[in-house]
Amino acid sequence: MAKFSKWLCSQLRLIGATARKEFIIFTRYPANAVLSLIEPLMWLTPLYFMGKAFSVGGHAVGFEGFTGTSDYFSFVMVGAFMSSYIAVAFWGMAYSIEEDMILGVLEPNWVTPANRVSILLGRSIMFALLTTVQSLGVLLIGALLFNVKVSGDIFVALLIIVPMLIAILGLGLGLAGIVLAIRRAQTAIDMSNWVFSQISGMQFPVTVLPKPLMAVALTLPATYGYDAVRSVLLGTNPLLPMKQEIMILVTSAIVMCIVGRAVFYTFDRRCRRLGTIGGH
Repeated sequence: MAKFSKWLCSQLRLIGATARKEFIIFTRYPANAVLSLIEPLMWLTPLYFMGKAFSVGGHAVGFEGFTGTSDYFSFVMVGAFMSSYIAVAFWGMAYSIEEDMILGVLEPNWVTPANRVSILLGRSIMFALLTTVQSLGVLLIGALLFNVKVSGDIFVALLIIVPMLIAILGLGLGLAGIVLAIRRAQTAIDMSNWVFSQISGMQFPVTVLPKPLMAVALTLPATYGYDAVRSVLLGTNPLLPMKQEIMILVTSAIVMCIVGRAVFYTFDRRCRRLGTIGGH
């Protein structure tokens, strides 16, 4: 027990040190930090006007029949809020591998005694914290400029996001292992991000999907994350009772972390055996 406690403390220190390093790098570019707050509004604004174009008297009547709310833009805004966490999981895990390859520091990092998963986790946690601040800022701007109506408990919504984020981090870890082998992250991340953002219902309810795609959507933890958070913040009709959706998210977090870790170390061992770590 004492040995495990010592190991755990060392990993937490490593995760904290990695997160601090990434935060210092982030703060060295303040203009980028400001632009990261503005960028989501650039692609959300057209959706606001599209929602108005399909509304009658400010209410999207047909949309309300599927979701329980006639406020399409608030629905999309919460979806954007959620999708930013999905992007963090993929980019914080998988893309950081390619970035280290480009910078030529992957191999030196990989031969140190430091736990490789803890390094990736430290990066992702820092980005998740920054994303929380960014997303709350975007929601505030949306409320001021576009009359986004969020009436539920944001703290409860953030708690629901936690198991979904852990599940996506598990998937991102597996994706990082694949990037080690293929040495390219962009295509793999873009495809994964599209599936988890679009098919899971970032911009529309999954109930409008054709049956084959809806069957896929119902296997993704992000679907239940979007649905549960919208139910809390907007009062939309949930796919399943809230307790069931949270149980699905918790179970997905456990399963994906186990599978993702196994996939990552499988490719890690393969790359070490072939001597391709750091190749780009």
